Amino acid sequence: MNIAAPAPARTRGRPRGNPPTRESLVSAARALFLERGYRRTTLRAVARAAGVDPALIAYHFGSKKGLFADVMQFQCANALAVEDVLGGDPATLPDRLIDAVTGLWEDADFLQLTEQGDEAAEVIREYLEHELLARLVEFLGGQDATARATAVVTILGGLIYTRYLNPLPTPAALTPSETRQILVPALRAALTPRPCIAQTGRAGRRGPLASGGGAARP
Repeated sequence: MNIAAPAPARTRGRPRGNPPTRESLVSAARALFLERGYRRTTLRAVARAAGVDPALIAYHFGSKKGLFADVMQFQCANALAVEDVLGGDPATLPDRLIDAVTGLWEDADFLQLTEQGDEAAEVIREYLEHELLARLVEFLGGQDATARATAVVTILGGLIYTRYLNPLPTPAALTPSETRQILVPALRAALTPRPCIAQTGRAGRRGPLASGGGAARP
């Protein structure tokens, strides 16, 4: 008597997404966002260009806003790749950070994407806060990693705002090389670990003030 093999158990939840499908949607969406702008690009048009069912956009990205965020973040992640920017000689990390930002924002297509209104501004804010800042904290390590990473992201965010998003004449007129020369010292200072100040047993008093004769008067 033949005994039928049991059917394979179905796993809960959605099946894993197909990376080529996701990549084709991002590629098609990027081209349409550049051609038509955010508001005139429809999800049906993106799905048609990618040759997939429109329902897959909701599955992979949730919404058009989510798809647009992925297009922007994909390009940001490529420009600020960990192995290229955070890897290498720590002494030249400030130079690589400036080069990565200016290289990304000097790209005409990316700059056009950033002009898509509130959606683009929100994506940039989220990327700086949740991607770049978090990766820098992990990379730097130590008790002061968050403070140092925050200082770095503040400098880079200021560069993005005053040179590209809402350009001021003086920063906008600088070449990338001049921008690097001006901002690298500030980034180097931001990345430098903060010295630990030893505390004595008496609360609120630091080492130099706790020694013998007290603080010297001017």
